[in-house]
Amino acid sequence: MFFSHLRNLTYPHNLVDLAFLVSDSKDDTLGMLTRMLEEVQNDPDPKMTFGEISVIQKDFGQKVQQDVESRHGFAAQAGRRKLMAQARNWLLSATLRPTHSWVYWRDADVETAPRTILEDLMRHDKDVIVPNVWRPLPDWLGGEQPYDLNSWQESETALALAETLDEDAVIVEGYAEYATWRPHLAYLRDPFGDPDMEMELDGVGGVSILAKAKVFRSGVHFPAFSFEKHAETEAFGKMAKRMGFSVIGLPHYTIWHLYEPSVDDLRHMEEMEQERKAREREEKEQAERAERMKALFVEPGPQWDIDKAFVQDSIQTEKQEAGQTKADGVTGAAEVKDVQGSASHPAAASPKPSVNAAPVVQGRPGEAERSV
Repeated sequence: MFFSHLRNLTYPHNLVDLAFLVSDSKDDTLGMLTRMLEEVQNDPDPKMTFGEISVIQKDFGQKVQQDVESRHGFAAQAGRRKLMAQARNWLLSATLRPTHSWVYWRDADVETAPRTILEDLMRHDKDVIVPNVWRPLPDWLGGEQPYDLNSWQESETALALAETLDEDAVIVEGYAEYATWRPHLAYLRDPFGDPDMEMELDGVGGVSILAKAKVFRSGVHFPAFSFEKHAETEAFGKMAKRMGFSVIGLPHYTIWHLYEPSVDDLRHMEEMEQERKAREREEKEQAERAERMKALFVEPGPQWDIDKAFVQDSIQTEKQEAGQTKADGVTGAAEVKDVQGSASHPAAASPKPSVNAAPVVQGRPGEAERSV
């Protein structure tokens, strides 16, 4: 990935010298680096060949594991950054030449960056300049996220916090232990904003830094100690600013860092994979059941014909019985009609008994009853 970016740079390769430092490595990093450099320098296209190449191997006693949890854990930050500052200074002092006008620091795990990044940053003509750095995320984590929180402007809260810390303490951004309330370059990104818009910074992140060589020749370096309660690249930004150099960030000019899943991310991805497999099994079982039911009804056997005939006979018998019952009901009605007569020949009316009764008046007690 890193060498793919190198090949794609539009800045003239013959004007670019490359310097690499391999330290505290237990794998074949050095051998792989050597092979890939030879491949680039032996490319048939002369425009692919770079200038001077330096590969330095030196260990600094890095004891922090290189998994994402260990490297980015809060407890490891101060010591890890001081060691990285030593490594940067060592590489710089060994490879900076009098002919160099610019020094570009670039992490190997940058995933996406413009091919014209060198020209784009140089065009601003600033002493120190950094782009915004984000990283892609899976959709279930939001799709994207600010990555480099080490590029920021100073705040009164952070200055007050620094006064309360020990002399050798190192403030690091992005951790709940240090609430600095600083404006971060990463959080000011607008995907549709002007990529040339500038923002003054105090601290800078180390993913991608372009600095004029005169900054380093003037004595600015990466402090491997607590400088104003910071170390490495953030302290480099503070030191450059203290010495009068311009320190600038581009909030809307973005490069993308490789996504490294955390332990929690890996656990969640495993759970999602198990759910996906269970869902696929259930869908497969449902499809198989549907196929079996379809086979039973689309391709009926002899028993199905027998059952069908039986049902049809039963329906026919019920219809016949229902018709017979209806006919009996009509006959009975006719018989009743004969007894009652019809409208043209009414039946003889039965004489109604007449009852003659006189009203009875209830008198008062002691009076005789009278009849009218």
